[in-house]
Amino acid sequence: MNAMRTLLAAAAAALSLTSPMLAHGTEDHSATEHPEGIHIHDAYARASAQSGAVFFIIHNNTGADITITGAQTDAAEVAELHTHKEDANGVMQMMQIEGGVPVPFGEMHAFQRGGDHVMLMGLKAPLKDGDIITVTLIFDGAAPVTFEAVVDNNRKPEDGMGEMDHSKMGHSTP
Repeated sequence: MNAMRTLLAAAAAALSLTSPMLAHGTEDHSATEHPEGIHIHDAYARASAQSGAVFFIIHNNTGADITITGAQTDAAEVAELHTHKEDANGVMQMMQIEGGVPVPFGEMHAFQRGGDHVMLMGLKAPLKDGDIITVTLIFDGAAPVTFEAVVDNNRKPEDGMGEMDHSKMGHSTP
Protein backbone atom coordinates (compact mmCIF):
# COMPACT_ATOMS: atom_id res chain seq x y z
CA MET A 1 0.00 0.00 0.00
CA ASN A 2 2.87 2.39 0.81
CA ALA A 3 4.45 1.67 -2.58
CA MET A 4 1.18 2.63 -4.29
CA ARG A 5 0.99 5.92 -2.33
CA THR A 6 4.61 6.69 -3.21
CA LEU A 7 3.91 5.99 -6.89
CA LEU A 8 0.80 8.17 -6.87
CA ALA A 9 2.65 10.98 -5.08
CA ALA A 10 5.47 10.81 -7.64
CA ALA A 11 2.99 10.91 -10.52
CA ALA A 12 1.18 13.90 -9.00
CA ALA A 13 4.48 15.72 -8.51
CA ALA A 14 5.50 15.07 -12.12
CA LEU A 15 2.16 16.35 -13.42
CA SER A 16 2.41 19.50 -11.29
CA LEU A 17 5.63 20.36 -13.12
CA THR A 18 3.85 20.27 -16.49
CA SER A 19 2.83 23.66 -17.89
CA PRO A 20 -0.96 24.15 -17.61
CA MET A 21 -1.05 25.07 -21.32
CA LEU A 22 0.79 21.88 -22.25
CA ALA A 23 -1.46 19.81 -20.02
CA HIS A 24 -4.38 20.86 -22.22
CA GLY A 25 -2.55 19.89 -25.39
CA THR A 26 -1.90 23.44 -26.57
CA GLU A 27 1.37 25.21 -26.97
CA ASP A 28 2.55 27.77 -24.46
CA HIS A 29 1.78 31.24 -25.84
CA SER A 30 3.81 33.33 -23.42
CA ALA A 31 3.93 36.95 -24.57
CA THR A 32 7.72 36.96 -24.80
CA GLU A 33 7.65 34.38 -27.65
CA HIS A 34 5.99 36.77 -30.11
CA PRO A 35 7.32 39.58 -32.25
CA GLU A 36 6.23 43.15 -31.60
CA GLY A 37 2.56 44.03 -31.74
CA ILE A 38 -0.73 42.69 -30.49
CA HIS A 39 -1.47 39.01 -31.06
CA ILE A 40 -4.81 37.22 -30.76
CA HIS A 41 -4.85 33.43 -30.26
CA ASP A 42 -7.47 30.71 -29.90
CA ALA A 43 -10.41 32.92 -30.92
CA TYR A 44 -13.84 31.32 -31.04
CA ALA A 45 -17.47 32.34 -30.57
CA ARG A 46 -20.59 30.73 -29.19
CA ALA A 47 -24.14 31.84 -29.89
CA SER A 48 -27.79 31.40 -29.02
CA ALA A 49 -30.75 32.78 -30.99
CA GLN A 50 -30.26 36.44 -30.05
CA SER A 51 -26.83 36.77 -28.44
CA GLY A 52 -23.36 35.33 -28.42
CA ALA A 53 -19.89 35.75 -26.98
CA VAL A 54 -16.33 35.79 -28.32
CA PHE A 55 -13.41 34.28 -26.42
CA PHE A 56 -9.66 34.55 -27.12
CA ILE A 57 -6.23 35.17 -25.64
CA ILE A 58 -4.55 38.52 -26.30
CA HIS A 59 -0.80 39.17 -26.03
CA ASN A 60 0.62 42.70 -25.78
CA ASN A 61 4.08 43.10 -27.28
CA THR A 62 3.60 46.69 -28.38
CA GLY A 63 6.28 48.12 -26.09
CA ALA A 64 3.66 49.95 -23.98
CA ASP A 65 0.70 49.23 -21.73
CA ILE A 66 -2.63 49.17 -23.57
CA THR A 67 -6.30 49.04 -22.59
CA ILE A 68 -9.05 47.36 -24.61
CA THR A 69 -11.87 49.91 -24.55
CA GLY A 70 -14.38 48.34 -26.91
CA ALA A 71 -15.22 45.89 -29.67
CA GLN A 72 -17.05 45.95 -32.97
CA THR A 73 -18.41 43.30 -35.32
CA ASP A 74 -20.77 43.15 -38.28
CA ALA A 75 -22.31 40.00 -36.77
CA ALA A 76 -24.28 41.86 -34.06
CA GLU A 77 -25.99 45.16 -33.38
CA VAL A 78 -23.90 45.61 -30.21
CA ALA A 79 -20.53 44.22 -29.09
CA GLU A 80 -19.49 45.00 -25.50
CA LEU A 81 -16.74 43.98 -23.11
CA HIS A 82 -18.39 41.92 -20.34
CA THR A 83 -17.27 40.00 -17.28
CA HIS A 84 -18.73 37.91 -14.46
CA LYS A 85 -18.63 39.03 -10.84
CA GLU A 86 -19.90 37.40 -7.68
CA ASP A 87 -22.29 39.54 -5.65
CA ALA A 88 -22.52 39.64 -1.83
CA ASN A 89 -24.93 36.68 -1.90
CA GLY A 90 -22.58 34.49 -3.92
CA VAL A 91 -24.61 34.84 -7.13
CA MET A 92 -22.65 35.31 -10.35
CA GLN A 93 -23.74 38.31 -12.41
CA MET A 94 -22.68 39.34 -15.88
CA MET A 95 -21.98 43.01 -16.42
CA GLN A 96 -20.38 45.39 -18.86
CA ILE A 97 -16.75 46.23 -18.04
CA GLU A 98 -16.38 49.90 -17.20
CA GLY A 99 -13.10 51.59 -18.13
CA GLY A 100 -11.81 48.79 -20.36
CA VAL A 101 -9.47 45.84 -19.89
CA PRO A 102 -5.81 46.73 -19.25
CA VAL A 103 -3.16 44.53 -20.87
CA PRO A 104 0.30 45.58 -19.63
CA PHE A 105 3.27 45.37 -21.98
CA GLY A 106 4.66 41.83 -22.15
CA GLU A 107 1.49 40.35 -20.61
CA MET A 108 -1.43 38.35 -21.93
CA HIS A 109 -5.08 38.28 -20.93
CA ALA A 110 -7.60 35.47 -21.48
CA PHE A 111 -11.15 36.28 -22.52
CA GLN A 112 -12.81 33.03 -21.45
CA ARG A 113 -16.12 31.53 -20.47
CA GLY A 114 -17.04 32.47 -16.94
CA GLY A 115 -14.79 35.54 -17.11
CA ASP A 116 -14.09 38.45 -19.44
CA HIS A 117 -15.56 38.10 -22.94
CA VAL A 118 -16.92 40.13 -25.85
CA MET A 119 -20.71 39.96 -25.58
CA LEU A 120 -22.64 40.03 -28.85
CA MET A 121 -26.21 41.31 -28.57
CA GLY A 122 -28.77 41.54 -31.35
CA LEU A 123 -27.25 39.01 -33.75
CA LYS A 124 -27.91 40.03 -37.36
CA ALA A 125 -28.10 36.39 -38.49
CA PRO A 126 -27.93 33.00 -36.77
CA LEU A 127 -24.35 31.91 -36.02
CA LYS A 128 -23.86 28.26 -36.93
CA ASP A 129 -20.91 26.02 -36.12
CA GLY A 130 -18.08 26.70 -38.54
CA ASP A 131 -19.18 30.25 -39.39
CA ILE A 132 -16.43 32.85 -39.20
CA ILE A 133 -17.08 36.27 -37.67
CA THR A 134 -14.77 39.26 -37.80
CA VAL A 135 -14.17 41.20 -34.56
CA THR A 136 -12.30 44.48 -34.15
CA LEU A 137 -10.89 45.43 -30.75
CA ILE A 138 -10.58 49.14 -29.95
CA PHE A 139 -7.69 50.26 -27.72
CA ASP A 140 -6.38 53.15 -25.72
CA GLY A 141 -2.66 53.06 -26.46
CA ALA A 142 -2.76 51.09 -29.74
CA ALA A 143 -4.42 50.99 -33.15
CA PRO A 144 -7.51 48.81 -33.59
CA VAL A 145 -6.88 45.10 -34.21
CA THR A 146 -9.18 42.93 -36.34
CA PHE A 147 -9.30 39.14 -36.06
CA GLU A 148 -11.53 36.24 -37.04
CA ALA A 149 -13.31 33.88 -34.66
CA VAL A 150 -14.84 30.56 -35.67
CA VAL A 151 -18.25 29.72 -34.22
CA ASP A 152 -17.96 26.57 -32.10
CA ASN A 153 -21.12 26.04 -30.06
CA ASN A 154 -19.95 22.63 -28.83
CA ARG A 155 -16.60 23.73 -27.40
CA LYS A 156 -16.14 22.89 -23.72
CA PRO A 157 -14.30 25.15 -21.28
CA GLU A 158 -10.62 24.22 -21.27
CA ASP A 159 -9.85 25.35 -17.76
CA GLY A 160 -12.65 23.71 -15.80
CA MET A 161 -14.58 26.97 -15.39
CA GLY A 162 -17.87 25.19 -16.08
CA GLU A 163 -20.97 26.55 -17.74
CA MET A 164 -22.55 29.84 -16.74
CA ASP A 165 -26.32 30.13 -16.95
CA HIS A 166 -26.62 33.40 -18.86
CA SER A 167 -30.43 33.23 -18.84
CA LYS A 168 -30.37 34.03 -15.10
CA MET A 169 -28.17 37.07 -15.81
CA GLY A 170 -30.43 38.73 -18.34
CA HIS A 171 -28.64 37.20 -21.36
CA SER A 172 -29.18 34.13 -23.47
CA THR A 173 -26.56 31.40 -23.20
CA PRO A 174 -23.79 32.07 -25.73
